[in-house]
Amino acid sequence: MAEQGNAQPQQKADYALEDPEARSVRLQGAPFWVAFVLSVLGIAASVNQVFNLGLFGFRPVSTGYYYLMIGLFLALGFLAFPARKGQVAVRWYDWLLAALVLAASLWMLVNAQNIIDRGWNLDAPLAPTLLAGLYVLLALEGLRRTGEWILFFFCALFACFPLFAGHMPGFLWGVQLDLAQTVTEHAYGLESIIGIPMQVVADTLIGFIVFGVVLANTGGGEFFMNFASALLGKTRGGPAKVAIFSSGLFGMLSGSPTSNVMTTGVITIPTMKGCGYPPTYAGAVEACASTGGALMPPVMGTAAFIMASFLNVPYAQVIIAAFLPALLYYFALMLQTDCYAARHKLVGLDLSTVPPLRQTVRTGWHYIAALLVLTAMLLVWRTEAQAPFWVALFLLAFAVVRGRRSGFGWRAMCQLTVDVGQGLAQLVCLIAGIGLVIGAMSTTGVANSLSRELVQYAHGNMYLLLAAGAATSFVLGMGMTASACYIFLAITLAPALIAVGVEPMAAHLYIFYWGMVSFITPPVALASIVAATIAKANAMAVGFKSLRIGCLLLLLPVMFVLQPALIMDGAPLVVLQSAVTAIVAVALLSGAFEGYLWWVGVLAPWARIALGVAGLLLFIPEGVTDVVGLVLAVAAIALARVARPPQAA
Repeated sequence: MAEQGNAQPQQKADYALEDPEARSVRLQGAPFWVAFVLSVLGIAASVNQVFNLGLFGFRPVSTGYYYLMIGLFLALGFLAFPARKGQVAVRWYDWLLAALVLAASLWMLVNAQNIIDRGWNLDAPLAPTLLAGLYVLLALEGLRRTGEWILFFFCALFACFPLFAGHMPGFLWGVQLDLAQTVTEHAYGLESIIGIPMQVVADTLIGFIVFGVVLANTGGGEFFMNFASALLGKTRGGPAKVAIFSSGLFGMLSGSPTSNVMTTGVITIPTMKGCGYPPTYAGAVEACASTGGALMPPVMGTAAFIMASFLNVPYAQVIIAAFLPALLYYFALMLQTDCYAARHKLVGLDLSTVPPLRQTVRTGWHYIAALLVLTAMLLVWRTEAQAPFWVALFLLAFAVVRGRRSGFGWRAMCQLTVDVGQGLAQLVCLIAGIGLVIGAMSTTGVANSLSRELVQYAHGNMYLLLAAGAATSFVLGMGMTASACYIFLAITLAPALIAVGVEPMAAHLYIFYWGMVSFITPPVALASIVAATIAKANAMAVGFKSLRIGCLLLLLPVMFVLQPALIMDGAPLVVLQSAVTAIVAVALLSGAFEGYLWWVGVLAPWARIALGVAGLLLFIPEGVTDVVGLVLAVAAIALARVARPPQAA
């Protein structure tokens, strides 16, 4: 979720698009200590709000608290992220922008109750209106510094949408506002800059970013890599399995496929190549494993927390719903790499390079305990806002106690605090800009009308809407972060899917999954391109190989929409049946893709086709297709075993 310390590889969240080393060089001297102070104030304000402490009598209204968080971390963002890529020093205008957004936010904090009572989002005096306009521009500038240009132009265009909504045709027609009303709605309304995404960040996500940074900076990254190696390194094709396991753990905490590849891939990809995996295959495995990290509970990407707010359900329900699909995805990756290793007779890591499991667990047991306690607090006690702070405090206390041996001292603590601030600055800069899209769609009424029109144009056909949703999610995912893509579709497409009978959780997970697909699918395939660079392989070849290895990422969303039992929605027996048939289907598809099946050996082309068809039939919801698929699979396996050469394994 944020950068790690000097001894660890560096990670970024799905909203981090700049070079982390450039930021560390940029924040030196006075900028570093200003960033430290802003970070301390922001974390302290968050703890005060989440635990309702009322420190020094400070109990702001919720909107005032949101303005304070924006002011502190957007100001830090102007210091941490340059106006132009490659710019190292903090310039005078960076200080000016930081001072402006901090001063404006503090004014809004002080006047938060007046803003609500006097309805300044609808009609404000001249001075607050001018301040609102400045606030919108500052939010867009923060977005420009942390996001790609396509995302900036998209959000800027939609921020202006209320100005010409009355002149738009058809379902794009909406309530038109003048310039003053538009900027005051964005700055003072409850659906734009301080809308649901920003509320989720301020109320819930800060603790998880603190947890992720503390885990990384206290040695968690190195432990998870060693733990994966100790568990799986000795098995056939062990490096690929280590890559999948470790990248899943890293990605679960970072939420960013590309930064996850940069973090773990520099270690796992060369190791896979050394074991005998071709560069293209090694890069594809790492890209797929890193992409799935944002789908893996208990700590998923930013979008998962926003999803819980959109659905108005506890985050624990999102965890439960996402668990089985994520498990199936990583199960498929593991099986495919094992089948590939068996077919090509690849071995595991050299025993001398594999750390002993007992010693590894003994030195890092507290990291495993932290994840288990966090999961329990999320699922059992359902204290999602407070849980990560407690777990982070546990890890921090452990690091301080061992400080003399591990080198974790005052300077490391300061760096950790600034790392938290940088992670939050990245997130706040992006979410403030993305909030303008939600504000424009909501205030004009276009979000609701668009959903109604989509249902009407599809004539209530669920399959047409699913196809439209997949295509739209994929296209938007090419130029946006997963969070931005999800937020936009959650207010436009998800209501249309729900209107035609799709279960709400399944509808939201559907667009979330399809937004992630673009990370491994050509022509963009950001995660695959980064992996190809490390693997020294052709980028498009890695992209297409990633698509084949990670094809379950395309199948799963359709499957859990058609069969909600895959997201734990249904009677226990139905859920069990769906889980078992899905596991068998994944095993059959993995064997078909790699041309190898346990107990049979290398598969002939006809057997691969038969097993692939059987796997797809088993994925279709319960009914006659399960029986047909199972019969076809048994027949194909029996014939393949009889026909195999005597020397086949």
